[in-house]
Amino acid sequence: MDRERVPRQRHPATGPGPVAPALRFSVLGPVRAWRGEEPLPTGSPQQRALLAALLLREGRTATASELIDALWGEEPPSQALAALRTYASRLRKVLGAEVLVSEAGGYAVRVSSDRLDLSVAESLRTEAEKARTAGDLSHARALINRALGTWEGEPLANLPGPFAETQRTRLEEWRLQLLESRLDMDLDEGAHAETVAELTALTAAHPLRERLRELLMLALYRSGRQAEALAVYADTRRLLAEELGVDPRPGLKELQQRILQADPGLAQSGTRAATPPPAAVRPAQLPATVPDFTGREHLVAELGEVLSAADGKVMAVSALAGIGGVGKTTLAVHVAHAARASFPDGQLYVDLQGAGSRPADPETVLGSFLRALGTPESAVPDSLEERAALYRSSLDTRRVLVLLDNAKDAAQVRPLLPGAEGCAALITGRVRMVDLAGAHLVDLDVMSPEEALQLFTRIVGAERVASEREAALDVVSACGFLPLAIRIAASRLAARRTWTVSVLAAKLGDERRRLDELQAGDLAVKATFELGYGQLEPAQARAFRLLGLADGADMSLAAAAALLDLPAEDAEDLLEALVDTSLLESAAPGRYRFHDLVRLYARACAERDEHPPGERAAATSRLLDFYLASARRVYEIDRPGDRLVDSLEPTRHPGLAFTERPAAQDWLYAEAIPLLACVRQSTGSGTLRRAIDLMWAAVDLAESGANAREYEAAATALVEAARACADSRSEGRASIVLGNAHLLMGRFDQADEEGLRALRLSEAAGDGLTECWAANMVGAIAFYQNRFEVAEGYFQRAYEGFHARGDGPGAASALCNVSRTHLGTGRAASAVRLAQQGTDMYDSMGHSLKGANGRYALGMALSASGRHREAAERFTEALDVFRSSRQRLWEGMTLLRLAELDLAVRKPAQAATHADAALTVLRGIGGEWRRGNVLTVLGRALNQIGQSGRAQVCWREALAIYEELGSDEAEDVRGLLAPVAVA
Repeated sequence: MDRERVPRQRHPATGPGPVAPALRFSVLGPVRAWRGEEPLPTGSPQQRALLAALLLREGRTATASELIDALWGEEPPSQALAALRTYASRLRKVLGAEVLVSEAGGYAVRVSSDRLDLSVAESLRTEAEKARTAGDLSHARALINRALGTWEGEPLANLPGPFAETQRTRLEEWRLQLLESRLDMDLDEGAHAETVAELTALTAAHPLRERLRELLMLALYRSGRQAEALAVYADTRRLLAEELGVDPRPGLKELQQRILQADPGLAQSGTRAATPPPAAVRPAQLPATVPDFTGREHLVAELGEVLSAADGKVMAVSALAGIGGVGKTTLAVHVAHAARASFPDGQLYVDLQGAGSRPADPETVLGSFLRALGTPESAVPDSLEERAALYRSSLDTRRVLVLLDNAKDAAQVRPLLPGAEGCAALITGRVRMVDLAGAHLVDLDVMSPEEALQLFTRIVGAERVASEREAALDVVSACGFLPLAIRIAASRLAARRTWTVSVLAAKLGDERRRLDELQAGDLAVKATFELGYGQLEPAQARAFRLLGLADGADMSLAAAAALLDLPAEDAEDLLEALVDTSLLESAAPGRYRFHDLVRLYARACAERDEHPPGERAAATSRLLDFYLASARRVYEIDRPGDRLVDSLEPTRHPGLAFTERPAAQDWLYAEAIPLLACVRQSTGSGTLRRAIDLMWAAVDLAESGANAREYEAAATALVEAARACADSRSEGRASIVLGNAHLLMGRFDQADEEGLRALRLSEAAGDGLTECWAANMVGAIAFYQNRFEVAEGYFQRAYEGFHARGDGPGAASALCNVSRTHLGTGRAASAVRLAQQGTDMYDSMGHSLKGANGRYALGMALSASGRHREAAERFTEALDVFRSSRQRLWEGMTLLRLAELDLAVRKPAQAATHADAALTVLRGIGGEWRRGNVLTVLGRALNQIGQSGRAQVCWREALAIYEELGSDEAEDVRGLLAPVAVA
C-alpha cells in the first residue's frame, strides 16, 4: 500500500469520511498502525484483535456483544465487557478520539480506505479486472502483483479469537484467488516456462486446490512438457480419491483430454483476432488495387481510422515511408479503395516520381488536379501559388481523397494538400516526412513470414507450395520478406512450370547472385534500390557502402563511427540521413540496421564503387578493433587482476570506456550478435588473431548461455581458419575457445579433444597463458567424467602456471577446481579449505563475478561437509551475482545445488521450486547432461511431495538422456524408477 506522507486535510465533524489522514494501518500481516512513518503501539494481542475487528468492518459500528464474540467466542471471561472497554480506551489514546469513536453502545474506526492495506489491495484488484476486460493484460498483471505485494506474511498474524481465525482463512483464500488470477494472465501472456516453478511450489503447499493443478498442467503443456502435464492429472486424481474420495472436477478432466488430443487451442495465449480490413472498392482516378493484396490488416485498419477522422471534421494526412519495394503504393492504393465511400466527391492520384532523377513539379500536378476537378483549361492559373489557392477553393465543402504516391519530400507535397475539412491525403515516399506538420506518420516494414508465404502462395498456386512448404519458406526468407522481391520470385516460378520451389530456393541461396535473380520483366529489386542510391550525396553513399560490409543484424552508432573512421556526431548525421531515405532503418535509439537485400546491394556497390579496394578491408578491420578494444575493457572490469588482457592483440581503436560494471555488461550483451558476426567474417590472415582474442575477451557471451550457439559457430569458424593457415598460437587459442563452448554444452568428448590439442599447440608455440587455460579445461572435463585423480593433476598444473605468471584470478580458479576433486575423492575438509582460499583470493581482488564461482565451489564443499546453513548462504550469494551478471548457465546450476541442499535438509517442496526454476533457466543451454541432472533432482523432490507420477516422467526423461550419452548416471536413475517410492 501507499506509505508516503499525505497532507493533513479538513473533514466534516460527522459522516464516515476520514479525519486523520496521517494514520495508516495493516492487517495483511501483523496488525500494525503508523502515524506518518512512526509506528504506533497497538498493545497486547487481544487489543490488536479488537483493532483488527474494527478495521475489517470498514467504518461500520460493531456492538460490544459482537466484539466480545469476536475476541473470545462462546466462552468469554466474566470481565469481558470491562476488558473490552479498557482495550478501546487504550487504542483511543493512541489513535485519537476522532478515529476510534464510541456510538450506539459500540465502537467504530473511521479511516480513509487508502489508509488500510486491505482496502488498497481491493481497489487494485478492481482496477486489474477493468484492465483485463479492456484487454490490457500487462497492466492488469502489474496491478494484481501490486495487490499481492500488500501482504506481509500471514494475515492478522498471531491474533487470538474466532473472528481473527475466520478472517485469516478468508484473506488467505482471497490471496490465492488473486494469485491464480495473475498466474492465469501470466499464461495468457506466454510466460509458460517461468510459471512452472511457482506453480509447482503452490501445488505442493495446497495439494487439493484443483485450479492450481489445472494451471500447472497448462503451463507444463505449453512449455513442451506434455508427459509431466498428464502426470499432474494422474497425481491429482489419486490424491483426491485418497483424501476426499472424489474425482477431479470436469474442467480438469476436460483439460486432460485436450492435452491427450494435442488441441491446438491450448497453445494459444490470450490474443485477439485482428479486425478485417474494410472491403475494397474502385474509385475513378485511383490505380487498380492488386487482386492478391495480402496481410497488413492492422495498417489498413489504422489508416482507415485516420481517413475516417476527416469525415466532415478535419483534413487528415497520412504519410507512409519505407524502402523501395516494401509495398507503400500497394498498401496506399488498397486503403484508398477501401475508403472510397467516405469520399463521395472523388479521389485524385498522382505519381510524383520522387525516387527518380526528375521528380514531378507541383505546379504541373496542380494543373492536372484542377482539370480533374472540373476547372476549364483556360481558367487554370499560371503560377504555383495561384494554382494552389484555386485548388484549395475548389475542394472547399467537398470530400475528396488525394493519393500522392512516390513523393520526394515534404516540400514537394505541401502545395498539393487539400486543406479543406472532410478531405484527406495519403502520401507515400522513401523519406520519413517528419517536417510535414500534423501528418500521421507510418513506417512500413517488410511482411511477416506468414504474410510473405501467403503472398507467394497466391501467385504460385497452393498446390505447388503445399508439397514444398519448407522450400517456399526459404524463398520468402531469401527475399527478406520484401513484397516486391516475393512478387518477382513468385512470378518467375509461376512462369516456369518445370521449376520446383526448391530450384528457385537454391538459386536465391547464393547471396552473390541473389539480386540478379530477383528480376522479372520490368520489375527488379536492384533497380529499385539504385534509384535511392543515386540520390545520395558522396559522403552518404560512402557510408552506405561501407556499412553494408558488416555482417551483424544491426549496428550501434559507436560501432558505425569506428567502421567509417568518423567522429560519432558526423557518423550519426550520415546514418540519420540514410534513415530518412529509407535505405537504413533505425532499429532503436542509437542502433541501425539494413534490410537483408539492401545490405547485399550496398556490398555490391562497395565492390563496384569503393576506391581504393583496400578501404573495404580497412573498414572491417576498424570494426574488429573497436569490438576487441571495448570487450577488453569489459573483461577488465569484470575480472580485475586477470592477466589475459596483457596477452591480447593490440588495437588502434581505443574502444569504449566504461566506469560501471552494469554498463559494461549491458554493452557486451547488446552487441553480442553483431560482435560474433564480426568474428565470423574476420578469419583472414590479417585479422584472425584479433578475432580469436575477441572471443576470449567476450567469453561471458558463452557462459551466459544466451548466445552459446552463435558463440560456438564463430569458434568453429576460427578453428578451421587457424588450421588452414598453420598458425600454432592461433590454433591453440581457437581450440580453447571451441573446447570451452563444447564444455558449456555438456559435450565432454569433443571438449576434451580440443583441450588436449590446445595443450599440445600452446606448448609448441610457447604460449604460457593458453597452456594454463588448456590445463584448467582438460582438468574440468576429467572431473565431469569422474576421473578425479587425472583432473587434480591438470588443475595443479594450471595453478602452478597461473601462479608463476602472477595471474591471481587464474590461480584462484584452479584452486577452486582442485577443491572439487577433493570432494570427489572424499576429502571434504581440505575441499572447504581450498575453496575458501580461492574465494578469498577473488575477494581480495574485487573480483565479484569469479568470486561467485568461488562461492559456488565453497557451497559444494560445505554441503558435503554437512554445513548446510553456510552452504545455502554461499549459494545464495553466488546466485545473486550470477543473476545480476546474466550468467544463465551458472544461475541454473546454482539453483540445482540449492535444490540438492533442500533435499538434504528435508525441504522437498522448496527443492522442487528450485529445480523447476533451474530447468527453466537452463532451457536451451548447458547441454542435455546437465538437463538430466536437474530432472533427476526434480523427480526426487516431486516424489517426496506426493507427485509420484510427475516424478516418474522426469526420471524417464533423465534416463533417456543418460542412455543416449552413455553416462554412468543412467544406473542411478534406473534404481529410482524400479521400485517407485511413495513419500
